[in-house]
Amino acid sequence: MRGDIVESKLLKGAGIVAGATALAVGATCAVVAPRWGDTAVDVRWGVVRRHRYAHRGLHDITLGIPENSMSAFRRARQHGFGVELDVHLTADNQVVVIHDSDVRRMCGVPGIVEEMTLDQVRKLRLAGTDERIPMFDEVLSVFEPCEDGDVPAPLIVEVKSYCDDEAILTAKTLAALDAHDVTYCVESFDPRVLSWLRRNRPDVVRGQLSRNFLRDRQSDLALPMALGATLLMGNVISRPDFVAYRFEDRHEVSAVRLVCGRLGARLVTWTVRSEKDMLQSEAEGAPVIFEGFVPTSVSTIR
Repeated sequence: MRGDIVESKLLKGAGIVAGATALAVGATCAVVAPRWGDTAVDVRWGVVRRHRYAHRGLHDITLGIPENSMSAFRRARQHGFGVELDVHLTADNQVVVIHDSDVRRMCGVPGIVEEMTLDQVRKLRLAGTDERIPMFDEVLSVFEPCEDGDVPAPLIVEVKSYCDDEAILTAKTLAALDAHDVTYCVESFDPRVLSWLRRNRPDVVRGQLSRNFLRDRQSDLALPMALGATLLMGNVISRPDFVAYRFEDRHEVSAVRLVCGRLGARLVTWTVRSEKDMLQSEAEGAPVIFEGFVPTSVSTIR
C-alpha cells in the first residue's frame, strides 16, 4: 500500500514537471515564432531565395570601388547579383546609403549622418575616391528593369535606426521603394523596425538581423540586451519572415535552430567570405550575403 502511494506521488510529480516543461517550451515558441501562413510572402520569398547578395554592393577598393557606392551597386547588377545595403536618415529627413552613422571610417572626417543635412553629407567622399554617399533613390534606379526586359536581382535593405528615428526612417524607406520598380525585402537589427512593418506594411517580406552577441562581446549592447538579441526575443513584436544570422554563429544558438528549424522561419547568412562557406550555406537552404570575392554564378538555390 505504501509503495502504491509513493508511486502515485512520483507519477504526479513527473506529470507536473512534464506539464511545466511543455508550458515553458510552448511559451518560448510563442515568443520567438515567425510569421506563418501568408502565401503572398511565400511567393515573394521564392524570388528572394534564388539569388546571392553582395554585401554593401560588389565593392573592391583595390579597383577604386568603395562599399555602398554607386559603382559597387552598378557592378553588382552587371554581374547579376542582388545587393545588401544600409539606409540612414539625415537631419533633414533624407534617406542615404552608408553603413555607419559615424562617417569617419569611410570619409576620413568626423560627423554623424543623422546630425548632418543632405548637403553636408553629399560633400563627403568615400574612401579617398570621387564617389559620394548615395541617396537611396539613386541606388534604387540602378535596380529597375531595363527596356530590353532584363530584370535585376532583388535588394536586401537594412534599416539602420539611430536613437528613436526608426518609424520615420522606415516609412521614408518604404515610400522610396514604392516609387521604384524593384524587388526587395527589408531587414534590421532593431525589432521596432520590423514591428512597424508588421503593423503598417504586412505585404513586405521582413527579416530579423542578429548574431551571437555573447560570444565576442564587441557590441555596445548591455548584457540583457545582448542576450535578448542573440536569442531572437525581439520576435515577440516583429514576427519576422526570415532571420539573417551571422554565418559562423548559425549552428551554435539554439534559438536559431528552433526558429529556422521547427518553427519554419527562413534563414539568410552573413557575411560569407569564401566560395566554400557560400556553398555550405546554400546546401543548407540559406541564401547568402557575401563579400571579398566574386562568385562564379548567381546562385545554386532553385
